[in-house]
Amino acid sequence: MAGHSKWKNIQRRKNAQDAKKGKIFMRHAKDIYTAAKQGGGDMALNPSLRLAVDKAKADNMPNDNIDRAIKKATGSLDGANFEELTYEGYGPGGVAVIVHVLTDNKNRTAADIRHAFKKNNGNLGENGSVSFMFDRKGYIVIIDEQGEIDEDELTLEALEAGAEDIQVEEGTFEVFTDPENFPEVVNCLVESGYAIADSEITLIPQTTTTLSEEAATQMMNLIETLEENEDVQDIHHNLEVTE
Repeated sequence: MAGHSKWKNIQRRKNAQDAKKGKIFMRHAKDIYTAAKQGGGDMALNPSLRLAVDKAKADNMPNDNIDRAIKKATGSLDGANFEELTYEGYGPGGVAVIVHVLTDNKNRTAADIRHAFKKNNGNLGENGSVSFMFDRKGYIVIIDEQGEIDEDELTLEALEAGAEDIQVEEGTFEVFTDPENFPEVVNCLVESGYAIADSEITLIPQTTTTLSEEAATQMMNLIETLEENEDVQDIHHNLEVTE
C-alpha cells in the first residue's frame, strides 16, 4: 500500500462520474447496496450503511430509492432475482481490473462488460487471473480540512481499535484494517468524534501501474464505460492516478 493513495484514485473516478447529471443517485444506490451487503440492513448496527444513506439524503435521493437499494442487498425485494458476479481482466497497458456486478440477466451483463473491455483495448480473463494482486481490507477516510486533528492521537486511537496501517497525505487520513476489525474501528473513530468521509471493505492493489497519457486516457474511458452500466456495483484497479 505504500505510496498509493486509494482516496485520490477513487475521488478522481467518483468526481468524474458524479459530474454527470443523473448518475449521482446511481452512485449512491451502489454505495448503499455495498454497505448493506457487507454489514446488514440495520443502520443502527452498520455505520457504513448509515454513512452511505446520509450522503444520499444530502443529495436529495428519494427514500424509495434508498429502501430499494437496501432491500436488494438483503434479498427482501419482492419479485427480484439478482445474481452477484465478478469479472477479472486487464485494461490498456496491463492494468489489473476487477468488476463486481449485480444483475438479473447475466448474459446481457457479460456481453456488456466484455464489450467495454474490448472497446478500450482491454481483455477479460478467467476468475483468479488478477485477484491475487489485491488484498481485501477495511478502508476508512477522515478529512482534516481545518488542520485540527492531532495525527499522533488519531493514529493511537485507530491502532488500539484494531487498525493495521494509517497513511497521511495533504490533510487526508487513510486508515486500513483487517476486514474483521473494520466495524469496531469505524465505531471507535465515530464515537471519538471524527467525521468519516468514506468507509468500506474493499480491494487494495499490492502494486500500482503507471501508464502513458494515451493508455491512461483509454483506461479512464474503460472505467467510465463500466460505471455507466447499471449492473456494475464496484470497480477495482491498480492504475496509479497522478496529478
